[in-house]
Amino acid sequence: MDEAMMNAKEQELLDALAELKETARIQGNMVSEEQLQEILTALQLRDDQKDLITEYLKQNHIGIGEPLSDEEALDEEDFHYLNAYMEELKALPPVTDGEKRAITMSAMAGDADAKARLMEIYLPDVVEIAKLYTGQGVELADLIGEGNVAVAMGMEMMGALEQPEEVEGALGKIIMDAMEELIEEETGERRKDDKILKLVNRVDRASEELASDLGRKVTVEELAAESGISVESIRKAIRISAKHMEYIEGADNADTQ
Repeated sequence: MDEAMMNAKEQELLDALAELKETARIQGNMVSEEQLQEILTALQLRDDQKDLITEYLKQNHIGIGEPLSDEEALDEEDFHYLNAYMEELKALPPVTDGEKRAITMSAMAGDADAKARLMEIYLPDVVEIAKLYTGQGVELADLIGEGNVAVAMGMEMMGALEQPEEVEGALGKIIMDAMEELIEEETGERRKDDKILKLVNRVDRASEELASDLGRKVTVEELAAESGISVESIRKAIRISAKHMEYIEGADNADTQ
């Protein structure tokens, strides 16, 4: 199999995994045996590759055939946090469907007390939605916190809705959008941090190798010419590392602007 075909197969697998994750999220973090088998058959995977897919789902807290329990789906820290938080929510007064509708209508009319009560009513819903987004690099507590803020913001948009039946769907979308944005921000920051760390490590290794060859510290310009790393990138790496590049001449006090 040539490289182009291998790359195409790899991309096909990545696309299938992304599709499985999205399907699982919509279905409460689970996929059916039939859905999994359909994708495995379409990809024409070997048995060992199928095992890897199953393990991938497990690592991403996705159940097969039925949702995972909270204890199975969450890491220890998130699981303990969830239990403690749910105990706090038990102190909230229960509400009937009729009461919820009446409170919703009052909140839509702008009543501040009704908005505050409706926020409380939707706190358990935030938890259930947050559990759908676990395993994506953001702690459950942060997801819930972001969801609660989204509900508070959603209260100020109630007047734009026409019917109380629209509220649950509208708030659900606001909560999900907020959590997805948080995940994107967090993963984006990690990608940025990883890129910066790789640059610093690359400059440090290259300067050490060149200094060893020359038997002395090297200048930024020499390092750029030898390594192919731009002068600007080298100076950026020096700044990021608090100028602690021991193999680069003057790095500890150089003007890196």
